[in-house]
Amino acid sequence: MDYSKIITIDPEKRSGKPCVRNLRITVYDVLDYMAGGMSPEEILADFPDLTETDIRACLAFAADAERKFEIVSL
Repeated sequence: MDYSKIITIDPEKRSGKPCVRNLRITVYDVLDYMAGGMSPEEILADFPDLTETDIRACLAFAADAERKFEIVSL
């Protein structure tokens, strides 16, 4: 999934954390809700500005970040 049009980073919003479509909802917020047991349907009910595509974009962004994660030995 190409999340580049959905996940935005603006230094003026939420201290530059990755957000969904310039809203004040961060990728971390969405992932934290899911990790806490909320279903995508529950998240969408609580945050009507979000879409199912937004949630998938958050997951894709996190997967991409994890893919790039590298442990460097000192």
